[in-house]
Amino acid sequence: MKIAIVCYPTFGGSGVVATELGIALANRGHEIHFVTYRQPVRLELLSNNIHFHEVNVPEYPLFQYQPYELALSSKLVDTVKLFGIELLHVHYAIPHAYAGYMAKKMLEEEGLCLPMITTLHGTDITLVGKHPFYKPAVTFSINKSDVVTSVSENLKKSTLELFNIKGEIEVVPNFIDKTKYKPSFTDCQRTAMAEEGEKIITHISNFRKVKRIPDVVHIFNKVQKEVPSKLIMVGEGPERVKAEALCEEYGITDKVIFLGNSNEIDKILCFSDLFLLPSETESFGLAALEAMINKVPVISSNTGGIPEVNKHGVTGFLSNVGNVSEMAENAITLLIDEDKLNTFKQNAVKVAEEFDILNILPLYEAIYQRAYDTRCENK
Repeated sequence: MKIAIVCYPTFGGSGVVATELGIALANRGHEIHFVTYRQPVRLELLSNNIHFHEVNVPEYPLFQYQPYELALSSKLVDTVKLFGIELLHVHYAIPHAYAGYMAKKMLEEEGLCLPMITTLHGTDITLVGKHPFYKPAVTFSINKSDVVTSVSENLKKSTLELFNIKGEIEVVPNFIDKTKYKPSFTDCQRTAMAEEGEKIITHISNFRKVKRIPDVVHIFNKVQKEVPSKLIMVGEGPERVKAEALCEEYGITDKVIFLGNSNEIDKILCFSDLFLLPSETESFGLAALEAMINKVPVISSNTGGIPEVNKHGVTGFLSNVGNVSEMAENAITLLIDEDKLNTFKQNAVKVAEEFDILNILPLYEAIYQRAYDTRCENK
């Protein structure tokens, strides 16, 4: 099948999932066309089955804000006609579902059928989408999609509560490709990040406010007083400056390493003993899943879809949002007991393997075929 995928080409979870999905589909023989304003960060190689089409937005003095939705819709129409695209899969409701619908309607004028699958990832619904300025357009776009999926049961529930949705929402969880997490690094030595006897704690995110970055520092500050350890902070975002200032205030700057964005997440997690995810909300918790497949237990909040991934007392521990004292206590409990830590590490891998892409990919393929047959077979 010839499939166009629209996503944000960034380090965020939705872009990573969309890109990895496209690569996996291409490996199964589908022809994949990514349509976005920049090549996705996880899309390292193009091939006969993987193509990238850049959306250019011309600048005109008339526009205070350049109309990306208009440019995206037009690019989708051109791409569908030029390459014979059979199906459109948009990730993130804003603005992709809206632009996708406009492309569909323009193509219908020329007698072309284009089923659209919309995958909801989280903040497009729980934060941005429910804003009064956007809510009518988001509701409309979701209802006009041929199939709507969400990455967790919790996100499905939130969407149905926040919007007047007329159709069904199917849950297709996020995934990892376990074959990519078989470390073979000859330089995977802990001494690259920590001294002998120190534990390594990691946090990976886009450093937005919703990730509660100061809580990561608060937790680590409590932990390092009881357990010799280092904290590795991976990512960039508006909360980084605040986190660095907090480290200086606590006098732990020599124990916290800020690495910025990285394409070597598996290599970083190879060093790690524990992963911190104290977020205000997470629709799924892809970062936790990536940690778990690398044998890293997770200390997290119990919000959103995280409990669907991180199993309390099995793969890590869950606490109420903001309860940094309990999170720190749970972290210390694991780090001081090597046998218990190793048990949690093994449990983390077993649970993570349930989300392997080979288990999830057939769900999407079945949805694609059903949407195409339902919408296009009689056209």
